[in-house]
Amino acid sequence: MTKFVCAIFLIFAMASVTQIAYGGGEGSLTPAQCPSACDYRCSKTQHKKACLYFCNYCCQRCLCVPSGTYGNKEECPCYNNMKTKRGTPKCP
Repeated sequence: MTKFVCAIFLIFAMASVTQIAYGGGEGSLTPAQCPSACDYRCSKTQHKKACLYFCNYCCQRCLCVPSGTYGNKEECPCYNNMKTKRGTPKCP
């Protein structure tokens, strides 16, 4: 029984750390954490300079970067809803 409880606790702890490190919702980051979160978010793009610029711009305002390198924008509504003058998504 104790092994089962320990396994459940370990899974919960790992999920919490992942949530804190790579996402977590609006306001979950501090401005100092934005560059590292955006480095990961933009790590697989061919347009790294532009991606980093706009990701950091959006992160500074929303204090959130979606988890992963693409998609998952529903985790950060502020980040997801920022648009350019043409109505296209501003944040990568």
